[in-house]
Amino acid sequence: MTSSAFDTSQVKDKRETINGRFQRIKGMASARRAKLNESHRLHQFFRDMDDEESWIKEKKLLVSSEDYGRDLTGVQNLRKKHKRLEAELAAHEPAIQGVLDTGKKLSDDNTIGKEEIQQRLAQFVDHWKELKQLAAARGQRLEESLEYQQFVANVEEEEAWINEKMTLVASEDYGDTLAAIQGLLKKHEAFETDFTVHKDRVNDVCANGEDLIKKALEETWRNLQKIIKERELELQKEQRRQEENDKLRQEFAQHANAFHQWIQETRYSLSCMVEESGTLESQLEATKRKHQEIRAMRSQLKKIEDLGAAMEEALILDNKYTEHSTVGLAQQWDQLDQLGMRMQHNLEQQIQARNTTGVTEEALKEFSMMFKHFDKDKSGRLNHQEFKSCLRSLGYDLPMVEEGEPDPEFESILDTVDPNRDGHVSLQEYMAFMISRETENVKSSEEIESAFRALSSEGKPYVTKEELYQNLTREQADYCISHMKPYMDGKGRELPSAYDYIEFTRSLFVN
Repeated sequence: MTSSAFDTSQVKDKRETINGRFQRIKGMASARRAKLNESHRLHQFFRDMDDEESWIKEKKLLVSSEDYGRDLTGVQNLRKKHKRLEAELAAHEPAIQGVLDTGKKLSDDNTIGKEEIQQRLAQFVDHWKELKQLAAARGQRLEESLEYQQFVANVEEEEAWINEKMTLVASEDYGDTLAAIQGLLKKHEAFETDFTVHKDRVNDVCANGEDLIKKALEETWRNLQKIIKERELELQKEQRRQEENDKLRQEFAQHANAFHQWIQETRYSLSCMVEESGTLESQLEATKRKHQEIRAMRSQLKKIEDLGAAMEEALILDNKYTEHSTVGLAQQWDQLDQLGMRMQHNLEQQIQARNTTGVTEEALKEFSMMFKHFDKDKSGRLNHQEFKSCLRSLGYDLPMVEEGEPDPEFESILDTVDPNRDGHVSLQEYMAFMISRETENVKSSEEIESAFRALSSEGKPYVTKEELYQNLTREQADYCISHMKPYMDGKGRELPSAYDYIEFTRSLFVN
């Protein structure tokens, strides 16, 4: 390192660099090795658990059998098999515990798959407990079956003895010689001795039968109590569910009834706006405010729809607290929203007609009031007969024709207001027709200029304030003064109380 043939500091740096990288890769290799070992233990654990789950599933099929033997020999054989199974379960317990211990250690040490390990362990414990419970229950049933079959066998044995001895005691042979009588007496004495023994056996069988009956009754009584308790719990659960359902019904009904009441009041309020006095602009502003209120109530309708969905989810098909449904209320709200928009459009149409054609607000109001009068069902449209009656009420001289007879004059009007013959005339179509009839004699801006020129003395290109109020209604004069520009002479000077009707007229037709 002391040689001058190379740079020692550079060599030292390279050595440290390569050593550092080596140590780093060594650490990464060790970490990867640890992760691989951890992954191996994890998958080994899952494989062991799958094996144990399969074993448990296989044993469950055995302990779930409903075969408890049809005779004493059959029960005894099944009982022996079950004893071997119980011994196998007991012998397998350490293996089960080993899997549980491994899983707990992995869950404590590992970060990989921790939640899955805990979930699988919980399921595994439940399956093992269920297997042991099923095994214990089957063992108990087999013991009961063994006791019953033993009783049946004892009964059959005693009945066979009784049937055998019944032939002896029912015999009419009492002997006809001394030797024969002595032989029969010896047989009878042997029978009495045997009878004493079997009497104890019969008593034992009867006592055993009474015990079985008692146990059966006790088991039946326990089962009945269990069923009663379960039934009581189910009834309590159903009562809580019905109470919750009833609360949901009442909550839905409260909101639905209030919403329907609001719809009725709002519809009435909108209908009253048609009859209100005041300018068209003030009516339009009031209608806009009311329509904004209608739109704002959409959130309340959404709440009712959510409650309705909750009722459907709870399978609630009836509601004694209200007659309204979400579908019906949604339709009514939509109709109300459409009515508000139609009224806005109608008022805007009237304002435009007043400003551009000179039709008075009184005439427009009369048209609307007459339409409302004949719109009996508040549908916002008139059928042809209602429309004809409305026109007659407004002074139209329509001829009286018989039903089914041609009416060319009315048909000509329908060609304008209902060209597709859908059978109805909307408020917009009606107002457009009435406005066009009111202004049908106004053909051009020149005619209106001529009308203003006639108001002005000496045919001047302006009209004075006094001339307007002398020749027009106050409302018409106020409108002209508010919309006409002051008249400027050729030198750009403004003449007092003089208004430029030419510019005003031309601006109307441009608009």
